[in-house]
Amino acid sequence: MLKHKLFGRKTSLSLLITISLNTISLLPISSSLAETSSVPQPSKAPLQLDLLTQPNGAVITANTIDLKGLTTPSLWWAQQNSENKLLDNWIAYPASEQEPGRVDLIVNQQIWSLLNYLERYSFVNRLGNQVRKEGYNVRVFNYQQDMLATYTCNFNTSPTLCNIQMNAQNMVRLLRPL
Repeated sequence: MLKHKLFGRKTSLSLLITISLNTISLLPISSSLAETSSVPQPSKAPLQLDLLTQPNGAVITANTIDLKGLTTPSLWWAQQNSENKLLDNWIAYPASEQEPGRVDLIVNQQIWSLLNYLERYSFVNRLGNQVRKEGYNVRVFNYQQDMLATYTCNFNTSPTLCNIQMNAQNMVRLLRPL
């Protein structure tokens, strides 16, 4: 019994150290670097859930099929195989003169709520990395239109600089006792 409690405490301590180191690594090295190569804020545009059932010509959803070739961005593989029913749907908006392309991911709230902070962060990072290669930023929502997380990049820098922001409520499960 004592071994089990010690193992649980070591695991909790290890998790806290990992989170602390990851948080520190995300801080800018110097203020001049942060000023010259800042990552823009996530788009403030509202989530347009009506586009899931009535997409227009420029918007791509999980139900969009391009008969001529592969639709970009392609998230079907992630939805079917690696996200365990977490990724329910998405809306991809093409780039405009005002902002780069954006993908709004809609997640299953029940599964999202079962994930801890690191699992949520990993999900956002995986899909953000995938669509970043095609010039898109990511916002994560539930069907209640709550913004849960963002993955935003400055595509004008080399290498591309990106930032992940997680909703404050995502930290609550991390702080609960194991």
